[in-house]
Amino acid sequence: MDDQDYPNTKDHRDKGDWNPLWEKFAELDPEFLEAYLAFRSVPHRNGPLPAKYKELILIAINAATTHLYGPGVRRHIQNALKAGATQEEILETIQLTTVMGIHSCNLAIPILMEEIEKAGD
Repeated sequence: MDDQDYPNTKDHRDKGDWNPLWEKFAELDPEFLEAYLAFRSVPHRNGPLPAKYKELILIAINAATTHLYGPGVRRHIQNALKAGATQEEILETIQLTTVMGIHSCNLAIPILMEEIEKAGD
């Protein structure tokens, strides 16, 4: 796969906003993955919300009982911390997500503590 043919794929890899599951997807159908990543990128490039708030929302989506995707929670906690979010803001986001079910805390709180510890190093 040539990065020049797939700029959104390259951009996601370069930013570290890359889901390892997309590797196989990129091999099987790089055009579809590129189209998906282009669509997924629109709210990141446009709109009035600062990056920190977008990342907090993505934490909530990934931690939600209907999703429970740990690697996404971790990636977006890391991104939120880089964008200036505090531990308290991330914790409140996780707590708000528990409206859908306490499982959000079971998944996301341990990840938050690991990432806060790493960020403090």
